[in-house]
Amino acid sequence: MTILSTMEKKSVILAVQGEGRGHMTQAIAVKEMLKKLNMEVYCVIVGSSSRREIPEFFKQKFDVPIVSLESPNFVTGTDNKSIRIGMTVWKNMLKLGAFNRSISIIHELINFHKADLIINFYEPLIGMYGIFHQAPCKILSIAHQYVYLHPAFRFPAGNWFQKQALIQYSKCTTFRADMILAISQYDLPRSKKKNLLVVPPILRKELFRLQIQDNNFILVYLVNSGYMNDIIHWHKKNPEVKLHCFTDSKKVKDEFSGEWMVDENLSFHSLNGHKFLEMMASCSGMASTAGFESVCEAMYLGKPVLMVPVEGHFEQYCNARDAQMVGAGIHSRHFRLEKLVRYIPFYGKTNGPFHEWVNDMEEKLIGSIHSLFPENINILLPQSNKTAKKVS
Repeated sequence: MTILSTMEKKSVILAVQGEGRGHMTQAIAVKEMLKKLNMEVYCVIVGSSSRREIPEFFKQKFDVPIVSLESPNFVTGTDNKSIRIGMTVWKNMLKLGAFNRSISIIHELINFHKADLIINFYEPLIGMYGIFHQAPCKILSIAHQYVYLHPAFRFPAGNWFQKQALIQYSKCTTFRADMILAISQYDLPRSKKKNLLVVPPILRKELFRLQIQDNNFILVYLVNSGYMNDIIHWHKKNPEVKLHCFTDSKKVKDEFSGEWMVDENLSFHSLNGHKFLEMMASCSGMASTAGFESVCEAMYLGKPVLMVPVEGHFEQYCNARDAQMVGAGIHSRHFRLEKLVRYIPFYGKTNGPFHEWVNDMEEKLIGSIHSLFPENINILLPQSNKTAKKVS
């Protein structure tokens, strides 16, 4: 079914947290949907990190200015594997002046582009902007982390301080937001908070066109390049298992031009959205640092996942246990890939209901955006995505 909308053309600014890949892939998917609503993205704001560059796959998807602004970010340990919470707070406090300059630039961009809507993918600068300015436009906040604001979400037992810190930080990113969309792997009851709505994962359209195969290798996604040594060490003990690993390592990008083939069964690749998805569709299973988006993509494709939360990253700790509860795979404290190898033959694919939930995403998202502009009329609902095809 085609969308027919009477909505007048609207100017949109996207704001994306630069930490990790998930928020970026969500922004790419939403950009495509906005075209059906006669909405045009004029600018993309990305919260910068000194540890990472904006991936090429993200830049290639936008033909509008991408403005990188200094933003609060995690501080990792010297091994580039763990999160240091105390140092994160201290370092960000020292940068308040820089963040204030970023907020001023955001204010100028909103006025310059005469924005009707800001869609915020968990970028804290937008919440900080709301403290000092009353936005002359609507603000829609979208992130998986907002499910933590839902009273029905079940946190892991204990960890009271980390739980409260995560909740309060998530609230700060939604300051003055007109609507909050909490992305979840499953539905939850309607919240009493009227502007909080639980929605399915926002996955890239390329995912739905993939041919699913099993080419007998393990796919590894490393948010932190410090884990590369762990993978190399494991491979030396298990050289017969074929591994393809994606990483943000500058060594792989600069010294090996984006692909380091250690031997015939171990390769490291620089981040590449299209290549990563194709390999996910043809792997036997995936090991990941428990990022929400990559786990959801694997669930949709029916691939079992070993989830290894980054040390000190409570959000990923929650992700791993939540995803295991719904049958995505198993979690572990370390990249002990033998756990995944043993688990794969017993993995029960239960992605049918998950497909149905994901296929409702576009309808819910477009309905939410329409509700922010009640003067417009939503005539028809969007067509659901088609399930990825299985190759026998």
